[in-house]
Amino acid sequence: MGDLVDLQILLENLICSRNVYFQPPASLNISYPAIVYSLDDIPSKYADDGVYFSRKKYLLTVIDEDPDNDIIEKIKNLPTCRFSRHFKSDNLNHYVFTITY
Repeated sequence: MGDLVDLQILLENLICSRNVYFQPPASLNISYPAIVYSLDDIPSKYADDGVYFSRKKYLLTVIDEDPDNDIIEKIKNLPTCRFSRHFKSDNLNHYVFTITY
């Protein structure tokens, strides 16, 4: 796929907003709805004593007050994206996905 900049642009276009944050600091005031994402894993395939294929896996969290946000549908339909879990914290719904990009 692409790099981190491409993923950032894809997510911003998907939600029609700039409320997409890569590993934001705790001091940042986040506007909702938002997507917060971070690097989760770098799985690799090996052959002949070396890496021949590697992609980065990211953890995406859609955060919003609305439990029926249309962003969730858009995210879950991305290739290589899988829903992981949902939780509620501070009256905000958190939908967690993993995506290989």
